[in-house]
Amino acid sequence: MGIAQTINGRLRKVPAWPLYPLGLLPALWIGWLIFTDDLGVDPVRELEHRVGIWALRFILAGLCVTPLRKWTGVSLIKYRRALGLIAFFYAVVHVAVWVLLDLQLRWGEMWSHIVKQPYITIGMAAFVMMIPLAITSNNLSVRKMGAGAWQRLHKLVYPLAFLGALHFVLVLKVWSQSSFVYFAITIALLAVRLVWSQQRLRARLA
Repeated sequence: MGIAQTINGRLRKVPAWPLYPLGLLPALWIGWLIFTDDLGVDPVRELEHRVGIWALRFILAGLCVTPLRKWTGVSLIKYRRALGLIAFFYAVVHVAVWVLLDLQLRWGEMWSHIVKQPYITIGMAAFVMMIPLAITSNNLSVRKMGAGAWQRLHKLVYPLAFLGALHFVLVLKVWSQSSFVYFAITIALLAVRLVWSQQRLRARLA
């Protein structure tokens, strides 16, 4: 535990704000690929895919914070809010590309896709769940809502992570190695939380 304490002591001196510009680096790389016309034969779909997968990656990074603390003692809690907001940024871009470039503001067709195509329904449900989390990811919301209500609201991250991973699988329509890995990581991160929740419940009842 001495190593973890040393790491935590050093991390206290590292602010969370640098994560935001670092989190934009993938977006800058994608922007470069757009500029160089290097997104393949279907650039809009490739753009959708790339920003969407980065949203999922940052969601999973945020979910890794608690297991890391429990298993190693290293605490990255102060960075979790930034990870969530960066994930939301990529999710917004993902949806915006679909709305503006893929469907080109054809609202009727968009609604039809949301209602009739399960992978879009699931993806949109995950995005909608992210909105209140992003809006309340600030200290003022914690004070106004109270810590208990705020924590209950932010448990939405668990179903939205599952839906986001499932959306990724269904978008590809076939089980690829990458979709399997992301889905398996998501299930594992959610499963350990379920185990911990049951252990706390048994401890309270005992």
